[in-house]
Amino acid sequence: MLIERTARNFVYDVASESPTPGGGSVAALVGSLGGALTNMVGNLTIDKKVYSDVPDAMKPKMEENFKKIDALIEELLNLVDEDSTAFDDVMQAFKLPKETEEEKKARSTAIQSGYKKALEVPLRCGEKCFEVLKLQDVFANHGNVNAITDVGVGTLLAYSGLEGALFNVTINLKSIKDQDYKKEMEDRVSSLLKEGKELRDQLLEIVYSRLA
Repeated sequence: MLIERTARNFVYDVASESPTPGGGSVAALVGSLGGALTNMVGNLTIDKKVYSDVPDAMKPKMEENFKKIDALIEELLNLVDEDSTAFDDVMQAFKLPKETEEEKKARSTAIQSGYKKALEVPLRCGEKCFEVLKLQDVFANHGNVNAITDVGVGTLLAYSGLEGALFNVTINLKSIKDQDYKKEMEDRVSSLLKEGKELRDQLLEIVYSRLA
């Protein structure tokens, strides 16, 4: 499994001529690191001396968000490997026979099904990175100020994972013939990018204000 590789080996696997691991797997890993940095700030805040400075009304939210991010980290780590095989069905479909009209139709159907599967994996990755971004505000506002830069880096990574994953969705959509499905996915990508950028900018504004 890719995710079991050492960090050094994974980096050089990415740098190699092999198409996997590629941008999708890297986006999932980057998103998981964004969540991990956020939860590091949680670990440096919850039940520590600085926790007394967190408003009582915010403590349940911080603890709940911590647990949700922990689950998202694991889901994103799983997607590192899942993305590396997401395109397999497309490649197999291209190898199908195409001598008769029936074979051509079956091959085309399999190719289209493969492209949909290939884009749905990075879409899930983008959605999970977006969820990380949505959960970071309480750490940006009330996390240990001595680790506020880690919230900032976590925000940048979560957003990079989001947009990086959506690159793979967009490129695979170019091969989709089902126009209704294509429009639905394009709208979803547009919405995630728009809302993700807004969250990123809001969080970074908080980080910079606490840095000052």
